[in-house]
Amino acid sequence: MTTTHLSPRPAYPGSRQLPRSRSAIDPEAVSGRGDGGERLAKALGWFSIGLGLASLAAPRGIARLIGARGDHADETILRLVGLQEVACGIGILATRKPTGWLWARVAGDAVHLSLLSGAMASGPEDPNRMAAATAAIAGITVLDAGNALQLGRSRRPARRAASEVIKSVTINRPAEELYRFWRDFRNLPRIMSHLESVEVEGETRSRWTAKAPAGMTVQWDAEITKDVPNQLIGWESVGGRVDTRGSVRFAPAPGGRGTEVHVRMWVDPPGGALGLWFAWLFGESPDQQVSDDLRHFKQVMETGEVVLSSGGFDGTHIAQRPAQPPGSIPAR
Repeated sequence: MTTTHLSPRPAYPGSRQLPRSRSAIDPEAVSGRGDGGERLAKALGWFSIGLGLASLAAPRGIARLIGARGDHADETILRLVGLQEVACGIGILATRKPTGWLWARVAGDAVHLSLLSGAMASGPEDPNRMAAATAAIAGITVLDAGNALQLGRSRRPARRAASEVIKSVTINRPAEELYRFWRDFRNLPRIMSHLESVEVEGETRSRWTAKAPAGMTVQWDAEITKDVPNQLIGWESVGGRVDTRGSVRFAPAPGGRGTEVHVRMWVDPPGGALGLWFAWLFGESPDQQVSDDLRHFKQVMETGEVVLSSGGFDGTHIAQRPAQPPGSIPAR
């Protein structure tokens, strides 16, 4: 049986308490109740995404709304504008200090004003609408530039948004066997479908390569921070774009039913809270990953085989590798 909960509380006695300043979710970062400059940046980010999606979905309608003719050339230009707006919006929301992305919006605004000026000179379908659209974009340009300057002057430290996952599972195998499998991190891609590989580079150092949403990959180095044979393994990332720490504890299960495996992980993925939201959208949140990983771990250790299929595994929601033939998967 697997149990799950998300909590800032200590996972279990004897585990290394993750520092509160790093592992907690900053309520201001999630809710957006920061200073005025940060709130405006978030608003501009969502506005950019909304405008971009509208331009991509209905370019002809947007063209007519701003007074353009809505011909094939206008539709092509608006689709390109939509891509730029969506990219800038995601960049603003996904970065802790989006000054660069705001300046990218300013540059885009300048291009948009230039295009509108050219369209106005060539004779628009509705000059009044196009003049109003030009005035609106000019006003937004002022907002973008002012917000970029405001955040550029800010010296406040960037706030963090993170996710903490605590899970446990009972496996009918002795603790020493489970510890031995997990301690060799090269075994972990066999049970963790989001991992592509783990390369051991020393007694306590390793390099991890993982899948990310939308078919991307991310890589980081990790170091073992605590190692109690047959009882506890702790690790944390060192540098890189992913800030993650975790621990796994092995304890005797009541009634001689094997071993309880307690996993606690804290992760701050690229993009912070927005990255977690996109991960959930693509079915690859840390919570889902760890739940499936422990289920695979239990199956491998109890039966010696695991079947992963692209169509899902026993209700799995995370992306899986192509099906593998059942077979023994011993610890190295």
